[in-house]
Amino acid sequence: MQRLSPTALAAIALGVLVLLIVGMMVIGSRSSDDDRLIGETSSSKDDPEARCAAQATYELIKRDLFKRAAALRGSDEAAFDTVAASSSIRVESPLLRDEDASVGSVTCNGTATIDLPPGVAVVGGRRSLSADLLYTVQPAADRTGNVVNLTNADEIVTPLATLARTSPAAGDPHSNTVNAVEPVDPPTPVVEPAPTTGEPIGQEPAIAAQVRPSFSCNNARTRGELAVCNDNGLASLDRQMSAQFGSALAGADPEQRDLLIRTRDQFLRYRDQCTSNGCVAETYRGRMREIRDIMSGDWSPQR
Repeated sequence: MQRLSPTALAAIALGVLVLLIVGMMVIGSRSSDDDRLIGETSSSKDDPEARCAAQATYELIKRDLFKRAAALRGSDEAAFDTVAASSSIRVESPLLRDEDASVGSVTCNGTATIDLPPGVAVVGGRRSLSADLLYTVQPAADRTGNVVNLTNADEIVTPLATLARTSPAAGDPHSNTVNAVEPVDPPTPVVEPAPTTGEPIGQEPAIAAQVRPSFSCNNARTRGELAVCNDNGLASLDRQMSAQFGSALAGADPEQRDLLIRTRDQFLRYRDQCTSNGCVAETYRGRMREIRDIMSGDWSPQR
């Protein structure tokens, strides 16, 4: 067997060394670029703060607010959908509060404002509604997109349930869109409700509320019932409390059910003793807190 000369061996070794150096440079350069690209893509796609402030998230919030308002009103769901499509939403100072990577959810808070289109308004003539919302964004169960869960939405939902048409201004480019919302009841200018704080309650309702309470106003007899039938905000609170009570009863164990029914009679007595709309409103809010505490096990009898 012929031996290679020292010169040939040195040339082969040098060639192998050059190939190793070039290979390491190529691999190192590609790894660095690839890592940077993957990191940027992942960050852009999964940035939890970006999900809090995404316009798609805001649209989900708007849709849920109008859906809740329609449910609280108990009618006109299609009309609420129409108005929602013409309304705008903005969220100021959205902040990330929490993240749960196991379910892919983020919890955020911010000040949400709904701006209604011309030709519609809520009780009192307002066309902008704001509230500090806590909202959680997470993938839908069927993985077709995201869903939102809202907290502290009552400041928008309750007045939004009183939505009604107003007379559109002449030449208003949006008037055709607004006029299409015919099912909203009643199709008349918004009526100013009875004051909600400190004023005496009349014995007979002077103006029928635009929002129907959970009971028939034809049978209203007590001061509390007459107040609710004569005030949009109180009627909305009554429907909200009634829905909460029904949901609680459906999921209550025997002890919770007994407490819910027993405390209901006490709530009605307190409400009917009120001499102002503000007192009635606070009694409803207290009852909703009471129902929540009973179901969470935090309720204790008042002394």
